[in-house]
Amino acid sequence: MSFRKTLSNFLHNVQSTLFPMLENDLGKLSLEHKKLAAILELIRIEEYLPYTRFNNGRPCEDRSQIARAFIAKIVFKLNYTKQLIKLLKIDKKLKVICGWNVSETIPSESKFSRAFKEFSQTKLPETVHQALLKEIYKDQIVDHIVKDSMPLEVREKHVKKGNKEERRKKRNEKMAKKRRGELNRRQRQLKEENLDKMINDLPNLCDKGMKKSAQKYTKIWKGYKLHAAVDDHCIPIAVIVTSASLNDCEAAIPLATKAHQITQNYYDLMDAAYDHPEIKEHSISLGHIPVIDKCPQNASQKAEKEAEKKRKKHLNFQTAEDKRYRERFSKERFNAMYKCFHGGSEIFYRGHSKVSCHVMFGVLTLAASILINLIQ
Repeated sequence: MSFRKTLSNFLHNVQSTLFPMLENDLGKLSLEHKKLAAILELIRIEEYLPYTRFNNGRPCEDRSQIARAFIAKIVFKLNYTKQLIKLLKIDKKLKVICGWNVSETIPSESKFSRAFKEFSQTKLPETVHQALLKEIYKDQIVDHIVKDSMPLEVREKHVKKGNKEERRKKRNEKMAKKRRGELNRRQRQLKEENLDKMINDLPNLCDKGMKKSAQKYTKIWKGYKLHAAVDDHCIPIAVIVTSASLNDCEAAIPLATKAHQITQNYYDLMDAAYDHPEIKEHSISLGHIPVIDKCPQNASQKAEKEAEKKRKKHLNFQTAEDKRYRERFSKERFNAMYKCFHGGSEIFYRGHSKVSCHVMFGVLTLAASILINLIQ
């Protein structure tokens, strides 16, 4: 069954069966309630919770309802768990959609916190996100996959890099390894077949990062960095959260490998930060065509690049690669939607595992929202 046919059948069942049933029991639903119900019906997050019925000790309660409630937290744009609990207590429609009965008591904030810790340890939202996209993109081929990163600002104490002397010693050590012919991280990633090992090798501590925008403005932030591979519809295919100081090129190969496990694509679109031979080689080995902006290594190459850009503009001439490269706009739209509407601008969790869990709840909700909007 085709990509759109699958989603069309799902939306028809939701609109003809689920919404009338809920409105018959709860009354008229708002747009937010309908959106939440459709997203929860699409992702089925409760089916991916660990089964604890026959384990030793008392089984965990309310885990499926709490997991659904964290999706509601993203949909209703709530920053704090306290706000979510307060809304669940006064909004009976939201309470029932999340899985509780009207007469049941909403769990305490500490229970929500313990459940969130469990979700972060088991990587629940990431598992659901990958399972959803593998089902939707089964036997599908995507035209373009755009790879880029975006800053994640958190309220957490960052790891200091040390004084000038320590940084100088680290640079000297790096140059000595290069002279000895030791493999760098990208070269090691090319030889590594285990995706989990590649991702675990990336730094994930909170530190300071610096990124220059397309308008040449420099942004410095404290926290983490979100590396995402996005398709033409702005749907995030693969996501990795690393330290803010990590260069984009260091996460390109594991990000491409992770996206390749979900779907096939023709073109890999990347900016000049990814202009490295190992990344091009890996892209070609997957059967893709890399379209990467050139990164000048010195002043003369930079001047030549600017001169070539002016000549093309004067002649109104574009190559096929130039036209393909312009399709990178979908990644900018993903950044805006995630930052503004899916929890990317206000992150109050600490630690890589919890920050990643919060990010993946937002990414999962964003992916489901776009899938639903594609056929409306």
